[in-house]
Amino acid sequence: MRIGHGYDVHRLVPGRRLILGGVDIPYERGLDGHSDADVLTHAVMDAILGALALGDIGQHFPDTDEQWRGADSVNMLCHVAGLMRNAGYALGNLDTTIVAQRPKLAPFLPEMREILAKALGAEVSQVNVKATTEEGLGFSGDGSGMAAHGVVLLRAVDAL
Repeated sequence: MRIGHGYDVHRLVPGRRLILGGVDIPYERGLDGHSDADVLTHAVMDAILGALALGDIGQHFPDTDEQWRGADSVNMLCHVAGLMRNAGYALGNLDTTIVAQRPKLAPFLPEMREILAKALGAEVSQVNVKATTEEGLGFSGDGSGMAAHGVVLLRAVDAL
């Protein structure tokens, strides 16, 4: 088994769509970044890459490479899932937390779980997505950005 942790943060800006876990969330601002800036999916990718000792998303999808400008992070996650399978691993489970003061994310969490599970070739029961606020504290609490954490347990395919 292998364990990995991922973390990502992006600033909220006007004129961008808010994409979290592959879900387009209605909101007046979106996350700024080279790709679609999906902090949740980025944290998941970093957790998997960390568990596999394959670096981080900046090494695999550099913001200096124009092919990743505006890229769909779920497609990027599918690529990372392929690296996981090629290394002989499958998802044991995934636990994530989105840190955002607004908007309320509870109605969107089930769809995020489904999208992430599908991209990882896993069952929805293996994927958990939570959301929390920081009670008005820090950059996420004042609404200037969002963050996400992800923790994965990977199992060798022959151990399944």
